[in-house]
Amino acid sequence: MKNTFGNNVTLTLFGESHGQAVGAVLDGMAPGVPVDEEYIAKKLSQRSGLPEVSTARREPDSFRIVSGVFEGKTTGTPMCIIIENKDTKSNDYQRGPARPGHADYTAFVKYHGYEDYRGGGHFSGRLTAPVVAAGAVAMQALNERGILICTHIKSCGGVSDHAFGDIPEDFIRLENSAYPVLDEAVGEQMRELTAAAAADGDSIGGILETAVYGPEAGLGEPFFDSVESLISHALFSIPAVKGIEFGAGFSFGKMHGSEANDPIDYDGSDVITRTNNNGGINGGITNGMPIIFSTAVKPTPSIFKEQETVDFIKKTDEKLSLKGRHDPAIFHRAAPVISAVTALVICDLLSMRYGNDFLQKRQ
Repeated sequence: MKNTFGNNVTLTLFGESHGQAVGAVLDGMAPGVPVDEEYIAKKLSQRSGLPEVSTARREPDSFRIVSGVFEGKTTGTPMCIIIENKDTKSNDYQRGPARPGHADYTAFVKYHGYEDYRGGGHFSGRLTAPVVAAGAVAMQALNERGILICTHIKSCGGVSDHAFGDIPEDFIRLENSAYPVLDEAVGEQMRELTAAAAADGDSIGGILETAVYGPEAGLGEPFFDSVESLISHALFSIPAVKGIEFGAGFSFGKMHGSEANDPIDYDGSDVITRTNNNGGINGGITNGMPIIFSTAVKPTPSIFKEQETVDFIKKTDEKLSLKGRHDPAIFHRAAPVISAVTALVICDLLSMRYGNDFLQKRQ
């Protein structure tokens, strides 16, 4: 029953949605990485979402770093981050019929009925808060090395945002956004679709696009620790993520090789590709171009429409109408989570290739 991810740089999660706190232990991070707590707080606020398109549960996400940081920099020892749960209404979550789309039944089977089921317990999206906090530390380490990571809403309900263009410019634009879109008019349409779903007691899904700008060529391993393998492994740990594609992804199935291959050229002394259909990765290894991938986030399974289910304790068929406070959409809140876990993977890849001290702040 493992709750740790990573090889050299590892992240361990703990806590439940309605327990005293959630948290993470970040281990293997190089000593000397700057830790800007205001930056961490900003990333956590982006994960909290917007009142009009997010749950009414408004956690302050006040965090405490209880180890691994001294005088504003990492010490190289395990960093423990704790975020207390303040706004819980546990009476809304009694043992009863399984909620369709949730882990109620699978958690019961896995943990033999001993799990804390309130609000989804350890399976809740609440556990993404410490992921974002730890990922913000990893992003600060990468930013020091000129590696930028940004995520925007690619599409929602048939409405599509612009694709990434000038990555550094896009990064600056998205860094402070709680609803990360490149076209604000499109973002407004997405909000309207979400509000309409909520008014109908329903929810809506979306697709996010992420870019990693500045990774050098040579990161990753062939086959089992390929860049795609590690990023996918990390991303599928995020609740509601159900699909990932790198570069052109499933569109490759409609292409000829002459269209799909990325022509290779020199940009001064650097090898580049003139297109990036492969998303910056060949043979599981970075080629120096931006890493580009898209992630599908399913509609929030907590909806207020009546649904058919079972009570697996009583072994009866049931009708279920949910109570509680739920998001009509979570893809916008997932954007900083995806950037965070991507940062952790890139830090791990760099440490695997060069050793942990490679991530130290450059003097």
